[in-house]
Amino acid sequence: MATYTNFEDLEIWKSAALLAEKIYLISDEIPLKHDFGMKDQIRRSAASISNNIAEGFEYGNNKDFIRFLRYAKGSTGEFRNQLILLFRANKIEESFYNKMYNDAIVLGKMIGSFMKYLIEFEKQKELNTKVISVNRNF
Repeated sequence: MATYTNFEDLEIWKSAALLAEKIYLISDEIPLKHDFGMKDQIRRSAASISNNIAEGFEYGNNKDFIRFLRYAKGSTGEFRNQLILLFRANKIEESFYNKMYNDAIVLGKMIGSFMKYLIEFEKQKELNTKVISVNRNF
């Protein structure tokens, strides 16, 4: 896998930022435009996904990054819940709901896969360090 120097290069961040952008745009339209509580909540849950990816990346180590990816994945669930509520309250169109809900599902899976990769990478790194330490004793 490639080495990334900026969180903006990560596909999971790009997808999360696009999701938030779409929410910001739709929430400036009626009927969400005047529903300040719901507008604020859906915006915060959408932005939280990319915010957590960015923050975790900037810590510069996989342990912290994995922790923040967990938060980001959790935020995809919060975001989907907000979408469901908006749809049931007739605040968003069904086609928009379906698209955003499916995008959030895909994004959650992408984040989960990336987390698994990083966890395995860290396990392998730890095993390699132990093997090197044991070999040095001989």
